[in-house]
Amino acid sequence: MEALDHDHGGCLVFDSFTLSALPPEDEALRAPVRALIAEAIADLSLDCRARSWQGFDAAFSRKLGAAGYLGLTLPKAYGGQERGPFARFVVVEELLAAGAPVAAHWIADRQSAPLILNYGTEEQRQKHIPAICRGEQFFCIGMSEPGSGSDLASVRTRAERTEKGWVVNGQKIWTTNSLHSDYMIALLRTSGGPEDRHKGLSQLIIDLKAPGVTVRPIVDLTGDAHFAEVFLENVELGPDALIGAEGQGWHQVTAELAFERSGPERIYSSVVLLDAWIRHVQAVGRADTATTALVGRLMAQMGALRAMSIACTARLVAGESPVVEASVVKDLGTSFEQEVPLAIGDDLASHPDEPVSAELYRTLLYVTHIAPSFSLRGGTREILRGIIARGLGLR
Repeated sequence: MEALDHDHGGCLVFDSFTLSALPPEDEALRAPVRALIAEAIADLSLDCRARSWQGFDAAFSRKLGAAGYLGLTLPKAYGGQERGPFARFVVVEELLAAGAPVAAHWIADRQSAPLILNYGTEEQRQKHIPAICRGEQFFCIGMSEPGSGSDLASVRTRAERTEKGWVVNGQKIWTTNSLHSDYMIALLRTSGGPEDRHKGLSQLIIDLKAPGVTVRPIVDLTGDAHFAEVFLENVELGPDALIGAEGQGWHQVTAELAFERSGPERIYSSVVLLDAWIRHVQAVGRADTATTALVGRLMAQMGALRAMSIACTARLVAGESPVVEASVVKDLGTSFEQEVPLAIGDDLASHPDEPVSAELYRTLLYVTHIAPSFSLRGGTREILRGIIARGLGLR
């Protein structure tokens, strides 16, 4: 594909999606992690498995940690495995494809530990990273606020310096898994106002058991409550709560989001449903042209998205921060995830005489209900397309 050059650092956006392969030594992780997952999901219904990264199971996370499947990319000195992003891609792909409950360790392993490693103090690394690698310390991320959504630069929650450290006042919302987390890494305004946009933002670690912190669940259409709003009223933090440099929060968050937006989780949210539907089609012996064309189209889309996600992972392996490429993967990936329940619902409705299992029906209902959130969490479609346009030099 012809590359589009521009004047902002010479990034060739399309050329950066170079076809890459998973190394054999990382592919070798599939068999042992698959055996551990099989034990964990043996008693889970199909619709529970479809929840996967909303499924909370602290005991399973501790088992993953004990087996060395958490902290795969982190140094052994902090309890990690010193493997690369490809190894983590393989493990995450296996977890999500099977619908394993990964919510407990998900954010801490994917984002918090790498952030603390890259920007934290040595004391912060020693305190948090080994516990994250053991699956014993859970984190959430405080970015969105009422009235700001994905427009992170408009953050109003403020941290003021005091003689003892910091005092925080404000509110976060749509904070995933904060009900069950030990800490929140929050993006806060430490100087200036919302009109200053990217200036004056910093990241602080907040102990969610500290006085002044209130976490209230938000029940969604499916009846689950993995989101919550977090109220912060005169929350006192020590001077060691700051991660990185004061005022560099925007830069740090932007780099952090590259881990969040390009992984298999932006492709596989509907994969348990897709797998169950294909098994249903096989079981009823349906092999007409329309059905095989639909199966082929969905699998081709998934294959292309997987290749793009692996290409982003290769950029991470190279030590780069593929912010634009990750935005492309998330935009296309969540569109695919949202298309799957609609296509399967239409297909089953067009075959009213076929017996459909109660589990498949419940799973279809759950994924259909939750699918609108796929393009909201981790940055809305509009925000992502703004990032892509900027990467192409169009803004």
